[in-house]
Amino acid sequence: MPEHQSPPLQRLNDLNQQAESGGGAERLARQRSAGKLTARERIEFLLDNGSFEELDKFVTHRCQDFGMQEQQVPGDGVVSGYGLINGRQVYVFAQDFTVFGGSLSETNAQKICKVMDLAMKMGAPVIGLNDSGGARIQEGVVSLGGYADIFLRNTLASGVVPQISAIMGPCAGGAVYSPAITDFVVMVRSSSYMFITGPDVIKTVTHEEVSKEELGGAMTHNRQSGVAHFAVNDDRECLSLIRELLSFLPSNNLESPPRRETQDPVDRLDSPLDSVVPVEANKPYDIKSIIQTVADEHHFFEVHAHFAPNIVVGFARLAGRPVGIVANQPAVLAGCLDIDASVKAARFVRFCDAFNIPLVTFEDVPGFLPGTAQEFGGIIRHGAKLLYAFAEATVPKITVITRKSYGGAYCVMASKHIRTDMNFAYPTAEIAVMGPDSAVNIVYRKELSQAPILEEERSRRIQEFKERFANPYLAAERGYIDEVIAPRDTRRKLITALNMLDTKRDKNPPKKHGNIPL
Repeated sequence: MPEHQSPPLQRLNDLNQQAESGGGAERLARQRSAGKLTARERIEFLLDNGSFEELDKFVTHRCQDFGMQEQQVPGDGVVSGYGLINGRQVYVFAQDFTVFGGSLSETNAQKICKVMDLAMKMGAPVIGLNDSGGARIQEGVVSLGGYADIFLRNTLASGVVPQISAIMGPCAGGAVYSPAITDFVVMVRSSSYMFITGPDVIKTVTHEEVSKEELGGAMTHNRQSGVAHFAVNDDRECLSLIRELLSFLPSNNLESPPRRETQDPVDRLDSPLDSVVPVEANKPYDIKSIIQTVADEHHFFEVHAHFAPNIVVGFARLAGRPVGIVANQPAVLAGCLDIDASVKAARFVRFCDAFNIPLVTFEDVPGFLPGTAQEFGGIIRHGAKLLYAFAEATVPKITVITRKSYGGAYCVMASKHIRTDMNFAYPTAEIAVMGPDSAVNIVYRKELSQAPILEEERSRRIQEFKERFANPYLAAERGYIDEVIAPRDTRRKLITALNMLDTKRDKNPPKKHGNIPL
């Protein structure tokens, strides 16, 4: 027979059971039948076994209107606390859709704010698992105030501790702005969506008919809007991805990213790289083949893979040290920079700089994408964001020019002139104001307007331009390129440079903050 418990202990056990039952067995079963984990199961899967310490487990709402005083559930629709991921401290909250649809109340918001405040004081990441119907309508402006309290903390924590948001169900209305401020957003296909105004309101106001999935599903925000950075198939994949993402990040802006032991030789030579870049200047290739080749264990953790694929960003390790990778992708739009690519890369560069993660740039860029859509859309302003981000960054910065580096894009892509520490180039690099064909048309414009020249003569002049400008050697003569390297040596050169830069100290002029061209 079970040992008799005193009334105080019995009361504690009863409250614990109520809190852990969430919205009740029926609603928990409904959550699982939809292919979703419950809030507590999500936290248990995310954190190291047995490490979760819950806070505010018995908090209940204070609403006395609309019969709400008769509906009190301990925890009030959010599970919050702290625990470990790979032995490192994190703070976490998980909205519980089985309790009032996970809606945000005054006390619910206070629980979230408490873990965010603790995270700032202790210097540890914050992970939000979002699954909520939005503001609790019965509480009115008190609920809206709770959102604003959270937004303020998201803003103050930005650049101080990593913030990761998982969208694992609905996230609508004002609720979307908390994930939007955080550093990384992960969405689950088929079961999550984000939007400011839902399909019904849109139909009423603009007469457009659109489904929830089309309007704010995982692939909409991964591929089209760029709001989300990752799309995964289910809750478990989502939580596993967050654990891996955190393995590349420091706990706060005063720490260095965690290093990992590797058996991958520092001096590994990769002879296939010598033939990766095609001889033909207009032939595409996959820049990720270079990134994966040089990275430890050939592993590249890509971020924002579906958005603006003409530029590639993500994390890798070199000799066990995490680095942020930014690379033009010649296989998409010839690697041109456009509005979306500039914004995507600028945000990633600023994240890496905020959290002391060295930046490695692989450059093959013919310029900015031409066209009225780009100009009218503000490519000047958006392109300036990437220029600003690279110039502002004080972390170790290394650039490898693999092929084209033309015009203003040469300056923007972490050139020597904007404080990049080490600039390498392959022998195939072409560093010039523009491509040889276009250059000949302009340089010899007067001659061409008077009489056409023979194709043989035109080819000769193009070749002459290539030999004079479309190579890395003039830039190397000027010191803009520190070394022209054999592609097979890329890994060793990067690691050696990172080791040399390990004690780098640089800073920007004293100021409240800069005025990035938003």
